[in-house]
Amino acid sequence: MNDLISRLLAHERIRAARHHIERTDEVTLARQAALSAIPAPTGAEGRRAAHLAELFREIGLSDVSIDHAGNVHGWLGKNGRREAGEVGGPVVLAAHLDTVFGAEVDVAVERRGQRLEGPGISDNARGLAALVTVAEAMVAARVPVARPILFAATVGEEGSGDLRGVKHLLNGKHDVTPAAFIALDGAGLDRVIHRALGSKRYHVTFRGPGGHSWAAFGVANPANAVGRAAALLADLPTQQAPRTTCAVVRLGGGTGLNSIPQEAWLDLDLRSEDPRALAQLDVTVRAALDRAADDENRRRTAGSPTLRVEVQLLGDRPSGMTPRAHPLVKAAVAANRALGRDAELASASTDANVPIALGIPAIALGAGGKAGDAHLATEWYENVEGALGIVRALLVTAAMAEVG
Repeated sequence: MNDLISRLLAHERIRAARHHIERTDEVTLARQAALSAIPAPTGAEGRRAAHLAELFREIGLSDVSIDHAGNVHGWLGKNGRREAGEVGGPVVLAAHLDTVFGAEVDVAVERRGQRLEGPGISDNARGLAALVTVAEAMVAARVPVARPILFAATVGEEGSGDLRGVKHLLNGKHDVTPAAFIALDGAGLDRVIHRALGSKRYHVTFRGPGGHSWAAFGVANPANAVGRAAALLADLPTQQAPRTTCAVVRLGGGTGLNSIPQEAWLDLDLRSEDPRALAQLDVTVRAALDRAADDENRRRTAGSPTLRVEVQLLGDRPSGMTPRAHPLVKAAVAANRALGRDAELASASTDANVPIALGIPAIALGAGGKAGDAHLATEWYENVEGALGIVRALLVTAAMAEVG
């Protein structure tokens, strides 16, 4: 794989594409700021998607469209269609459209020297800008690809989006079965994310009769059950290999200071890199929730109504791994090495989770530069070696697209 990356670096068209990336670094940065300033809360990405579609058309991608989920598609090579007898599917290079910020958040961007500041400026305005630049460079340099490349901007990657966009893209109804899938997510140049951090997210509600805090004292109390559940979950043994976690992330309930609540709730985030470990944790957590309800019911006043528990699944992100020996991972590591950087093989929850779980080789990469305060209103991006991160994405994409 090192030889392949070396050959790509010497390839006339790839050299031209790299020069384009480096020469238009300020253009990429301006696009990043412009994209970040378009609100794109999860579930309301339409304005940003329309802007991406227009950019895709401007730079010369073919068959540009927005699908029913809201994902933006643009193709390079063979108009995105496989020829008779062609082996394998396209390469997908993707970046997610949505941010964690609601519609009420001001997403204006300010520039201070090399630093851009604004909610979502790195996650994922950087990935989107890099996606456009890789596509533009390959079109401008007329890079010859044996496999078509689908450039995709996806919806619903963050939080409650539950990877909705990439699930729709790969649901088997769009004739898209990638040979490789590469997600551009945020900033950075060192990490190669080949392990998918899976998660299950639940909203758990305990419901009881409620009543006056004095007159009805002794009835099964949902707030007590929430406390019992939180304590039981906090006492679960920590599993390090594979690392598997359960966190209580939110809780609430009740109506007043002198009322036993009729309902109280907590939200849970279960995570693991290993699907079997995550499945086992799921069973353990559900048993703990049932125990919390049973313990509270045993303590209620005789003859009073029982408390019940309801569990609602909010998110289900699959886990898995693209082996480090796979050519896709090796290409990313070799690209880092060729660009003078070490590669850190890592785990995260990204759009790559879905193809990995489907058996499609997939990784996620940062798109260069440095960033901080992710998911905060003070998020920032500094364009330090920003172009280099995009060159890495070019090299890995070109390797998987079998540039001739």
